[in-house]
Amino acid sequence: MCGLICTNYHILQEHVDLHLEESSFAQGMDRVQCSGDLELAHQLQQEEDRKRRSEESRQEMEEFQKLQRQYGLDNSGGYKQQQLRNMETEVNRGRMHPSEFHRRKADMMESLAMGIDDGKTKTSGIMEALYRYYQNAATDVRRVWLSAVVDHFHSSFGDKGWGCGYRNFQMLLSSLLQNDAYDDCLKGMSVPCIPKIQSMIEDAWKEGFDPQGASQLNNRLQGTKAWIGACEVYTLLTSLRIKCRIVDFHKSTGPLGTHPRLFEWILSYYSSEREGSPKVMCTSKPPIYLQHQGHSRTVVGIEERKNRTLCLLIFDPGCPSQDMQKLLKQDLEASSLKQLRKFVGNLKHKQYQIVAVEGVLSSEETAARRQDSQIFTAEKIP
Repeated sequence: MCGLICTNYHILQEHVDLHLEESSFAQGMDRVQCSGDLELAHQLQQEEDRKRRSEESRQEMEEFQKLQRQYGLDNSGGYKQQQLRNMETEVNRGRMHPSEFHRRKADMMESLAMGIDDGKTKTSGIMEALYRYYQNAATDVRRVWLSAVVDHFHSSFGDKGWGCGYRNFQMLLSSLLQNDAYDDCLKGMSVPCIPKIQSMIEDAWKEGFDPQGASQLNNRLQGTKAWIGACEVYTLLTSLRIKCRIVDFHKSTGPLGTHPRLFEWILSYYSSEREGSPKVMCTSKPPIYLQHQGHSRTVVGIEERKNRTLCLLIFDPGCPSQDMQKLLKQDLEASSLKQLRKFVGNLKHKQYQIVAVEGVLSSEETAARRQDSQIFTAEKIP
C-alpha cells in the first residue's frame, strides 16, 4: 500500500485501515461525481432538445405564415383592400392627386358592384397587328399559327403579386366571348372583374367540382389574395360547360431541363386545322393557359422558324399596357416581339401545366366531368 515500515503490529494495522478508508471514500466520491455528471449531461440534453423543438416550431410557424401570405390566405383582405391601400400609398408619395384617388375608387366600386372588369388594364388589337407583321416581315419565320382574337390584361394595383391566374382567365375568356361557337355557354356574359371570378369559382365548388382543391383553399376565395392555377381555371371553364383538358408536363423531356414535348403539343394543337400551307395561319383555336410554379401566362401562337426550331408567342399578365401597346404600331419591329417570343431554352421550370379549350360540353358531359373531378387527375406527358 505504501513504503512505510512500522515498529509494531498495531500501528501497522491502523495505518492499513486508514488506507482502506481513504480508498473507499475516493471510490464513493467517484460514484457521486459520475452520477452528478450523468445528471448534468441529461439536463443539458433536455434543454438542447427543448430549444431545438422550440426553434423548429417557430420556423414551421414562420414558413406557414409565409405560405399563407404568398398564397393570399393571411386574412389581409383581397382585391378591393389592396387596391385602396396601394392607391393611398401613391397619394401619400405625391404620385396621385387626391381627386384621382376618389375618381378611381368610385370606378372600382362600380366595377365590383357590376362584377365586370373595368377594362383599364386591357389592350385589344394585338393579334391583328401580329397578323400584319408576319404577312409583311419576319423573314426568319417559315410558318406561324395564331390563336383566335384575344385581348391582353395585366395586373393592377388591386392584384399585383397574386392575380396572374385571374388575368390569364380574363384573356382566355375574352377570346371565347368573341367566338360564336361559345355563345350558348357564355350568353350575356362580359369579362368579369377578379372578385367576380373568385365568386364564380366558389359557385363551381358549391356545385361539387374539385372538392379537394376547394378544401385546400378553405372553400373561400372572395376577400382573399389567394392564387389560382390550372385546376381552378379548368374547374371554372367546365362549370360554364366549356370543354377543356388539363395536361401536366411533369418533367423535362429535353436536354438542360427543357420541355420540347410541350412545344410539340402546342404546335399540334394549333396546326390541327391545317388547310393548305400559307405562311400565317389565323386559327379559330382559343389561346392556351400555361402554368408553372409561381406564375402563369397565355400562349397565343407558335412560330416554326426557318431552322425548324419552335418559338411560342406568349402574353404575360406581368407586362404593362404601355409595353403591349408598342405592338400596335404600324411599323412593328422584330425587337418589339422579344417580350412575346419564348424559345425552348427559355422555358426551364421543372413542371408545366396547360389548360386547352376544345369546344362545348352538353349538360350530361358537364355532370360526368363534375363527378370525375372528385378525384382530380391531369393527363401526364411523358
